[in-house]
Amino acid sequence: LALVGLLTPIVKAWISDNGIAAASLNIQVHGGAGFIEETGAAQLYRDSRIAAIYEGTNGIQAADLVGRKVARENGATARALIAEMTHLDEELGRQEGPAFVAMRRHLGDGIVALSGATDWIVDIAPTDPERVMAGAAHYLRMFGAVCGGWLMAKSAIIAAGKLAAGDSDKAFYEAKIATARFFAEQILVDVPGDTAKFVAGADPVLAFADEAP
Repeated sequence: LALVGLLTPIVKAWISDNGIAAASLNIQVHGGAGFIEETGAAQLYRDSRIAAIYEGTNGIQAADLVGRKVARENGATARALIAEMTHLDEELGRQEGPAFVAMRRHLGDGIVALSGATDWIVDIAPTDPERVMAGAAHYLRMFGAVCGGWLMAKSAIIAAGKLAAGDSDKAFYEAKIATARFFAEQILVDVPGDTAKFVAGADPVLAFADEAP
């Protein structure tokens, strides 16, 4: 139950944020035709945009993650999941090819960054909870990206096994590996930077007075 509780805000907010980004990119790809109503692309964007608001806005989900799901239990469940994700490193190291080298490198870097950010929450939250809350959205995004990269790397390992066994759906499994590599090199690579925003970025946020225009 604790793991379900930890993952609930991540699943809700990280996936809906990425759905919005995908719908926005869909409009961009279609250009002006995507912006007008006749194509339906604009409606898809509006339909996806509400997902970040329904059932607790994504900002509230992020605050729930750092406050109730991590800080309140001293990071126990988060650390257990992070430890589980580290176990994939050895298996990734047994795979051949540049795709798996990239996955292993960026997933490893992401896990290290997420672990450090989690430790920071546990250390800081008891005495300075506002500092933790100031960057909660960054932490949620980090957690979602690392979990996503971990699951995609696991699927890529399975795909490599299918290919080695001569499975007839070669193109499908090759695409699985290519997609996991893309995620590692285009999404996971941002996680260490998000750590800096989360851990060191609170000062400029908190510098604004509550009544500031």
